[in-house]
Amino acid sequence: MFFIQFAIVLLCILMGAQAGGIGLGVFGGIGLAVLAFGFGLEPTSPPIDVMLMIMAVVSAAAAMQASGGLDYMIKIATRVLHKNPKYITFIAPMVTYLFTVLAGTGHVAYSVLPVIAEVSRRNGIRPSRPLTMAVIASQFAIVASPIAAAVVATVSYLEPQHITMADVLKVTVPSTILGIGLACVFVNKLGKELKDDPHYQELLKNPEYVKAHAVDKTENVDLHVKPQAKWSVGIFLAAAFLVVLMGALPELRPVFGDEPKPMGMAHTIEIVMLSAAALIILICKPNGDAMTRGSVFHAGMRAVIAVFGVAWLGDTLMHGHLEEVKETVKHLVETAPWTFAFALFVLSVLVNSQGATVATLFPIAISLGIPAPIIIGTFVAVNGYFFIPNYGPIIAAIDFDSTGSTKIGKYIFNHSFMIPGLLSLIFSLGFGLLFAEVML
Repeated sequence: MFFIQFAIVLLCILMGAQAGGIGLGVFGGIGLAVLAFGFGLEPTSPPIDVMLMIMAVVSAAAAMQASGGLDYMIKIATRVLHKNPKYITFIAPMVTYLFTVLAGTGHVAYSVLPVIAEVSRRNGIRPSRPLTMAVIASQFAIVASPIAAAVVATVSYLEPQHITMADVLKVTVPSTILGIGLACVFVNKLGKELKDDPHYQELLKNPEYVKAHAVDKTENVDLHVKPQAKWSVGIFLAAAFLVVLMGALPELRPVFGDEPKPMGMAHTIEIVMLSAAALIILICKPNGDAMTRGSVFHAGMRAVIAVFGVAWLGDTLMHGHLEEVKETVKHLVETAPWTFAFALFVLSVLVNSQGATVATLFPIAISLGIPAPIIIGTFVAVNGYFFIPNYGPIIAAIDFDSTGSTKIGKYIFNHSFMIPGLLSLIFSLGFGLLFAEVML
């Protein structure tokens, strides 16, 4: 019966992923209806705290975007890329990694992808190298961002085990930086140089192509930054730093209850980030409509609905069969703890959401007694977006590369992002388990 119900859950996830937009979350509702009305499984409680934390963070990030904060960061990134074209395969992922850490969403990579593609092409560098690593870095940086939904949820779940935000970040930050950096060394040699690429050389014989790409369009992009942009970035970064500080030092949080305990990190993050959004609105005065029309707000709200539907669906299924799953998975993980990373990777491929993956599997891992260092060490495995090339920044990177070097292969899975993604994952996972063992 479990496998039949599990197949229904997978079908809903796949249908939701194909529908796109809010499809992932709402198709979770269909799965819940089948499990509850058809099989009599009692629905668990929706992951309210995780959803509210995402909404609070997105509110601040959307206010910053509407104030011109993201434009300001993009302007700085563009200058860096233009000054160092030879090292673009290493610099591009550094830029997108930093953007994601600061904004809490990998979708901020959209803005610099055209810059990366054009700077590479004009300097004779195969664009697929920096583009693929930039997109991979923007995904992997989620687990290193103190304001990302996945990290926030992880801290929330592991807080009873006295795990703080600092504990998570001191493993995920160095492991992903080293893992991505090592992957860049290999990716920098992948594929033919543009001067030796027959497809690109054929394109250069087309007068229309040459005319269309004769001018570096990125140099003419209007990167006007509003005066209040710096203030919005400053407030946002200060809030992110405060979240990290309060997570690392619980004594900074107010104490409540008959048995005095510091305020939970969920409420702390919600209060700090909502306050940051309010300060940005008061000081920078962004347009109210612009905040809800921006890409950050849309991506964040889709994440909320995805977590709502998919995490609730997965939790309901697992709770209904908890004892059987415990016995099976416990034996597997006790024999080889690293197999938990495989479970994280597979689910992230299916749901296209690090937050939903964490919300679905971390409670199970905790109930199974998997040690916190293993959970944190394998945390990076929630980044399986690259496996199936249907993630937004992947499609955008392919579209921005006018040379055709970044592409989806004939057999779908032999796409440009597969090797960079697998290399980054393997290296980051190895470093993550090592640092978790040493530091926790």
